[in-house]
Amino acid sequence: QYTRGTVTAFAPFDARADAEALRKAMKGMGTDEETVLKILTTRNNAQRQEIASAFKTLFGRDLVDDLKSELTGKFETLMVSLMRPAYLFDAYALKHAIKGAGTNEKVLTEILASRTPAEVQDIKKVYLQEYEANLEDKITGETSGHFQRLLVVLLQANRDPDVGVDEALVEQDAQVLFRAGELKWGTDEEKFITILGTRSISHLRRVFDKYMTISGFQIEETIDRETSGDLEKLLLAVVKCVRSVPAYFAETLYYAMKGAGTDDDTLIRVMVSRSEVDLLDIRQEFRKNFAKSLYQMIQKDTSGDYRKALLLLCGGDDD
Repeated sequence: QYTRGTVTAFAPFDARADAEALRKAMKGMGTDEETVLKILTTRNNAQRQEIASAFKTLFGRDLVDDLKSELTGKFETLMVSLMRPAYLFDAYALKHAIKGAGTNEKVLTEILASRTPAEVQDIKKVYLQEYEANLEDKITGETSGHFQRLLVVLLQANRDPDVGVDEALVEQDAQVLFRAGELKWGTDEEKFITILGTRSISHLRRVFDKYMTISGFQIEETIDRETSGDLEKLLLAVVKCVRSVPAYFAETLYYAMKGAGTDDDTLIRVMVSRSEVDLLDIRQEFRKNFAKSLYQMIQKDTSGDYRKALLLLCGGDDD
């Protein structure tokens, strides 16, 4: 279904040979990090699972446990993230975003705004299987207000299918949004939540154009003025993903690295979760919108084996 990833199935692939090479790289004194990162960043997730299984069969050891004990810091986090089964990746990230003290709203926003309805259904199923808990209950227990309501709407994964666009409804929705925001004293957030959370992608793109015609503003400007906090961030993320998911992730990566300090959790999460999906498109958008390539920014912003592994995942420069 996805063909715009930087990581694809490696050929010729030999799970047993890879398992042996990894064991040798981590056995005894010191670790050969180069071998570890070369193997794990150039095999796709399905192949990594086969390597883990061969590793256990050959050595009676758990590959992820060995990686955790031999590696450290951000490099360890990246390698362990690559080993997480693809179908579990989002469920795991959400579980950790709502665990313990404080909720990581950024993770909830990024995942639920950008995944397709089918992907959201999968995430809910996997969450229930793995953690014996209902994702929606967990999220509603940790969030509140209009932010919570929009998350719940997105979790229903009932967005209208993309089948033709009804111009009369486009006009109507654009007018409703205009009246709910710019024309109203205070804001009717519910209208924004319902329309942005349930209409089809192609319909919403037309609504945004029509909105601009009616109001003279981009929908983003209105959201910026009329809402605040977590709700504002989530509405903006939904709008950006409706316009272009790769552009949304390009921006997410850019701001994860821009300025002092790097948001490594976001950098790792996006690079790993999109590496087999649309990272080539994300790179293109990055180059177009930020006057430098993703590769150059990673190079400048990270170091050591962590940088080497991220650059291999990035899969090349765009200059």
